[in-house]
Amino acid sequence: MSRFRQRAVLIGCVLAAALAVAGLFVTDYGIDPDLWLTGLALGFLALLAALDPWLHRKRAAGLATDANLDAAANDLVKALRGQWNEECRARGLSEHLLDLHWSADEGEPGHSDAVVGSFLRSSRMVFLGEPGAGKSTTVMLLTLGMLDRHADGSPVPFLLPLSTWDPDEEDVRTWMTRRLYEDHPALRNTELYGSYAGDLLVEQRRVFPVLDGLDQIPADRRADAVDRINRAFPHTVPLVLTCRADEFAETGAHVVAAHVVQLQPLDHEEIAGYLRSTSDPVAAARWEPIFLHLRGEPDGRLAEALSTPLAVWLAGGVYAHGEPSELLDRARFPDRRAIEDHLVDALVGSAFGDRGAAHQARASQVWPRDRAQRWLAFLAREMNARGVRELGWWDLRRSVGRTWLAFLGALVLGLIGGFGVMWLMAYASTPDLAPITGLGAGLAVAVAALYASGQRAVKPRLGVWRSLLVVSGVLGGAAGLVFGALYGLSAGLVVGLGIAVAVALRFALGTTAELSHPSSPQWTMTRDRVAVWTGSLVLAVVFGAAAGLVFGPYQTGMVGLGLACGLMLGFTLSVLHLRWWWYTVARIWLALRGRLPWELTVFLDDARKLGVLRQAGAAYQFRHALVQDRLASATRERVRSSA
Repeated sequence: MSRFRQRAVLIGCVLAAALAVAGLFVTDYGIDPDLWLTGLALGFLALLAALDPWLHRKRAAGLATDANLDAAANDLVKALRGQWNEECRARGLSEHLLDLHWSADEGEPGHSDAVVGSFLRSSRMVFLGEPGAGKSTTVMLLTLGMLDRHADGSPVPFLLPLSTWDPDEEDVRTWMTRRLYEDHPALRNTELYGSYAGDLLVEQRRVFPVLDGLDQIPADRRADAVDRINRAFPHTVPLVLTCRADEFAETGAHVVAAHVVQLQPLDHEEIAGYLRSTSDPVAAARWEPIFLHLRGEPDGRLAEALSTPLAVWLAGGVYAHGEPSELLDRARFPDRRAIEDHLVDALVGSAFGDRGAAHQARASQVWPRDRAQRWLAFLAREMNARGVRELGWWDLRRSVGRTWLAFLGALVLGLIGGFGVMWLMAYASTPDLAPITGLGAGLAVAVAALYASGQRAVKPRLGVWRSLLVVSGVLGGAAGLVFGALYGLSAGLVVGLGIAVAVALRFALGTTAELSHPSSPQWTMTRDRVAVWTGSLVLAVVFGAAAGLVFGPYQTGMVGLGLACGLMLGFTLSVLHLRWWWYTVARIWLALRGRLPWELTVFLDDARKLGVLRQAGAAYQFRHALVQDRLASATRERVRSSA
């Protein structure tokens, strides 16, 4: 729905609930509760009919028009610009940025501060370089620059890590479309953007790919991956690709009509200039022996190790308050690999357990160093085992066996739902049926949870199931008829109206109204949590009111008991198909085993602030593949350092 209709539905649901409660409990004016509830139910359905976007079939059900796609592209630009601007600020690129330079087989060499101009001249570029050379940062800045220059009708750059693509399973355009919907679910808003907006954005070349990390695809599939990319995006389509230089040469393939450039190592002047600019005068003075060594041995092991932006950034952070001259010790650091491993270890070690570092990074708390390293190592190993470089909170469930996860989730939900029903029936007019009723309800919820535990792609509602009015009316009417036949007209009206309100809320809160909000892990998780607790509270009110009407004449306190039991049952029904529940089950199970912290979302956000992680849309990544691989290594040799 549009933002206006979304807010109108929310206000209507709140008013319907409030007026229903008023009609039930304010009876001093001679108002017949049944008549009041009947009128309220009809009025609520009339409101849904007026706000139902599906009834406007020409706008909502048809394929996205050019005007729809223009609106989707413009809103997507706003969301992506906000996302990458925030990431640039988090990485400190807005304050301190190395000016990288590259060489080219054809054409003139260039610099990273002119990357947008180079791309505008060629429209297809391949960035090569060694690990840590700044390929990902360069294409992120290119993406942001193209977003700032976006004009109506021009294609939108969409930055994606190639580690999430399996060439044997998906066509590259299908994968790109799927990722577009996953990162920006508001593209399914048919009222604003029409049907299949994401598919058409890709099909009509309104979005062009910025593909980062061809080297993250298995070696035996890279040549085929390049061939598929060439066929999917011919020479007239803008394209950006990054890869490590040696891995790209091994493929023996080439990207059609692309300008291939290779990022060059930093020289000692660039290294010294960056470290001086990012250090206070005392820290800069401690670097002078290193600068003298680099000038004297420009081809030595230390110059080679510090020749990449990643290594220079690591060194600047690690030795902000330490003594960098220890890097001159040839016995401890005989080669480039030893220096890089030491810097990665020191980054993780110095980021945690230090109150000063936590305060400077505005982290929420000081995390114990040993446990933080163990938690990050677990995540890195899990990601390496799946062959991915992205950590989506919804994928945490993959770290728990599928069968075990389904059993745990179904058991907990079955116990909660069954106990809620049994507790209510135990104080109702039929307490003898409480155990059987509770057992039946628990088994039903558990079976539903087992079915929902499978990871299935979300399919858009089609046909009549797009209709807010039809779905709310049918489900509410069915529940109302059942309860009305069992417990009387008032109970049926209360339950039916409550179910209709709950369904309407799920429609209003289930998808993003617009694209303009930048995607982030916290934001996507918050939307799931809002849907859970909104549905739970609505059903709690429904059951509380129904319990007061049905069982009130026999027992006191049934309204409160109905609220409590309804909250439990509403929770079980609300979380079944939401990723948040299965993430929570996996998080608690892994925390009980000591694999991850209890406050996982807070820990990941702090790790990002401390520079160990970075954010890519709704997912996290390690600051670099070297950091992930180093943490995932089973036999890590810790190098003790005065840093």
